[in-house]
Amino acid sequence: MKFTLSWLKDHLDTTASLDEITEGLVGVGLEVEEVSDSTKALAPFKVGYVIEAVKHPNADKLRLCRVETEGGEIQVVCGAPNARTGIKGIIALPGAFIPGTKITLEKGVIRGSESQGMLCSERELLISDEHNGIIEVDEKWPVGTPAVVALGLDDPMIYVKVTPNRPDALGIHGIARDLAAKGLGTLKPYDAAPVKGGFASPITVSLDFGGDNAPCPLFVGRYIRGVKNGPSPEWLKRRLKAIGLRPISALVDITNYMTFTYNRPLHVFDAAKVKGNIHARMAKDGETILALDGKSYTLTSAMTVIADDAEAEGIAGIMGGEASGCSEGTADVFLEAAYFDPLRTAATGRKLGITSDARYRFERGVDPAFTAIGAEIATRMILDLCGGEASDLVIAGKAPDMARSFTLRSSRVKSLGGVDVPLTEQKRILEALGFGVTETAAGLSCAVPSWRPDVNGEADLVEEVCRIIGLDTIPEAPMERANPVAKPVLNPLQKRMLAARRTLAARGFNEAVTWSFLPHFQAELFGGGQEALRLANPISSELSDMRPSLLPNLITAAGRNMARGFGDLQLCEVGHAYAGDRPQDETLRAGGIRRGDAVPRNWLGGARPVDAFDAKADALAVLEAAGAPVATVQVVSGAPAWYHPGRSGTIQMGPKNQLAHFGEIHPRILAALDVKGPLVAFEVVLNAIPGSKAKSATRAALNASGLMPLTRDFAFVVDDAVEADKLVKAAKGADKALISDAAVFDVFRLEGGKTSLALEVTLSPREKTLTDAEIDAVSSRIVEMVKKATGATLRS
Repeated sequence: MKFTLSWLKDHLDTTASLDEITEGLVGVGLEVEEVSDSTKALAPFKVGYVIEAVKHPNADKLRLCRVETEGGEIQVVCGAPNARTGIKGIIALPGAFIPGTKITLEKGVIRGSESQGMLCSERELLISDEHNGIIEVDEKWPVGTPAVVALGLDDPMIYVKVTPNRPDALGIHGIARDLAAKGLGTLKPYDAAPVKGGFASPITVSLDFGGDNAPCPLFVGRYIRGVKNGPSPEWLKRRLKAIGLRPISALVDITNYMTFTYNRPLHVFDAAKVKGNIHARMAKDGETILALDGKSYTLTSAMTVIADDAEAEGIAGIMGGEASGCSEGTADVFLEAAYFDPLRTAATGRKLGITSDARYRFERGVDPAFTAIGAEIATRMILDLCGGEASDLVIAGKAPDMARSFTLRSSRVKSLGGVDVPLTEQKRILEALGFGVTETAAGLSCAVPSWRPDVNGEADLVEEVCRIIGLDTIPEAPMERANPVAKPVLNPLQKRMLAARRTLAARGFNEAVTWSFLPHFQAELFGGGQEALRLANPISSELSDMRPSLLPNLITAAGRNMARGFGDLQLCEVGHAYAGDRPQDETLRAGGIRRGDAVPRNWLGGARPVDAFDAKADALAVLEAAGAPVATVQVVSGAPAWYHPGRSGTIQMGPKNQLAHFGEIHPRILAALDVKGPLVAFEVVLNAIPGSKAKSATRAALNASGLMPLTRDFAFVVDDAVEADKLVKAAKGADKALISDAAVFDVFRLEGGKTSLALEVTLSPREKTLTDAEIDAVSSRIVEMVKKATGATLRS
C-alpha cells in the first residue's frame, strides 16, 4: 500500500513529522517497507533560466547555453534537442551528486568550450527513464526554486506492507484512522452527503443469480451525462505517479483515486457502448471477454460477470471490459459500485491469472456498508472534475449483514495482553478505531465496524487495544515454571534431525531448503500423486502436490546447478515427506544426492564417479548419528522404483521396518526430470529408527582390550545371487565375544555363476592370548556359520 504524506494529511489533521508518522505506522502493526523522500537527494538541483541557446562552434549536435542561476550567469554545454532560448529547466552546479549517473559533477571542457554546470533530464534525477531531452518546468517558478518543489517531488512517498487480515488498511482513510487512534492527529471526516439526482437513470441494474445473490449481494449504479473526459488536474496526476500509477484520464484516475483513498474499487462504463441494462450474473461456460489489459479471457460458469443485455462487459471485482471502456470522446458514463464475494473473486483471479488492484482488495474484503457512500463521493469528484449531471442512484440487492458485538472484560487486556490499560483508555481506543462501545457491568460491549472482518472475538479486541498502546510498552516478564526442574527442550526426533544435519554437513553436503510441494507428474514418479495429497488451493500450478519424498526437489535443484556449470554436487535436506493425509503418514526424513565425480581427476589416477556405495555410506552415517543400531541392521538389495534396480539397496531392521533406501537414481527418472547422471541418492526415515531402551542416550565408554588383536582371512565360493552382507553377518555371529569385525576385501568372479568373496575377520581376545588350537576352533566355527547361512564353501 503506497501513499504520499500530503495524501495522508487530507484525512489526518496532524502536525507530526515524517519520522513520527512512520514510527507510528510500525507501532500500530503496519510494517513500513520504504520511505521515498527526494528532498535530500535533490537538494542541490534548482530551477534555471536559459537566457540564450546557440549552436556549438565545434559540434553540430551540441548547444552553448547561457543559463541564469540563483548565483549568477553560467555557461553550459548541452546536447539535448529541446535545449532552446527562453525555457526554464533544472540546473546542477559543480559539486552536485547526480543520482542517475552516480557521479559528482565537475567543471569541464567539451569540444573547446567550458561547461560550468548541467541541465538535467528526468533519468539523471531518477524521476523516470526519459533521457531524450532536458526537463522543462513551468515559467511560474522563479530562478533558484528547489527542483523538488517545481517538479512536485516534495511530497514523501510511504510504502507499508498490509497483512491479509487488515483490508481496512488498504485505504488511506483507514490508515489515518489507526494513526488518529495512536494519538498522532485527528481523523478528518469524509463528505458522505448524497448527490441529488436530476433525472432517472436510463440504465437499470439487476442481480440475476436465481435468488442466491451471494456472488454479488449489492450493486449500486448511477448515470452521469454530459461529462468531459480530459486529463486529470495536476494534483491528482502527481499523487498517482507518486505511487507508481500512470494517469490515463480524469474518469479512470478518479476510480484509481477512490481505490487507494477509501479501499473502494469502482468502474465506469461508457454509457453509449452499453447495450440495454446492466446485470450481475454468472458467466457462461466458454464465454469470452476482451479485458482492459488487452487480453482475451475465456470464462466458466463459476465466475461472476457484469454484463449488459448482449454480452459480458466486465469480470466482477477484477477488471472491466475494453468494449465499454471510457475514451477521450466519452460524454455519458455509468458508474458501478458493487460488493463481490471475496472467495469467488480470489478463485476467479487465480484461474484467469489476473492481478489487479481491485481483485487485491475484493478478495481480502472491502467494506460493504461503504458501497453507496463510495458511489456518492466518486459522483461528486466526477462532477467537479468532468462536469455533467448525475441521475438518481439505482440499487439492486442489499449489503450483507456484518453486525456483531463482543464483550471486552475490564481485566482481559491485562490478563491476555500483559499490559494494564485503564478502562477509559480502552474505550477511547476502540471508539477511535470505529467500534461502537457501550459500558456494561461485564465490561465494554463492542459493536464491530463493517470494515473490520478480522475482529471475531474478545481476543481480537485485546489485540486492538494492545497494538495502539504499543507492543513495546508491554513489560518483560519470565514465564512461570510448573516444575522448577528443567526438562529436556528437544524430543528424540528433534535430536535425530539435528544430528543428521550435523553429520551431512561434516560429510561435505550443502543443505537445501526446498518446497514441501511439487508438480503432480514428479509426485507420481516418486510414489505419490494420490488425490489425498493434491492441494485444494496451490500457490502455483507447478506446486500442486505434497511431496512423497525429499529426492525430487533435490534432483531438480541439482539440474538447475548443472545448468549453471556446477556439475559435481552434494545436496541434502532434512524435512517432512507425506504418504497420505493422516498424521501418521507424515514422516521426518534426511535425504541427499551426489552427482558427478566422487574423486576428481588427480596425479594418482583418473576421476571416480559417484556410485551406490557412496550413498550407502551416507545413509549409514546418518543412521549411526541418529542412534540407530547400525551393527545389527540388514542391508538388502532392492529399493523403490525410482532407484536403479541393480544398483540400489534398503537398510532395514526386519522386512517391516525399513530405515533407509540408497542407490543410483533410475535413468528413466533422470530423463523425466531433465537431469544428467550419474546421480546417486539416499533417504533415511528418522521416524523409523527405534528409540533407545537405555535410560541415558550417552554413548558407552570404549571398552578396549589390552591384548593385541589378530586377523584371519577366508575366501568363500558362493552363488552370484548371495549378498556379501550375509557372509559378513554370519562370520561375526560365530563368536560375538571374540570377533570384533569382519569385512570383505576382495571379490573375484568365477565361472558357472559363482563368486569368490574374501573376508578379513578380526579377533580381539580380552582375557588371554589365544592358542593355535583356539584360533583354529574359532576359524572352524566361522566356516560352519557362513556355510549354514549362505551355502558357501571354502575356496581351495
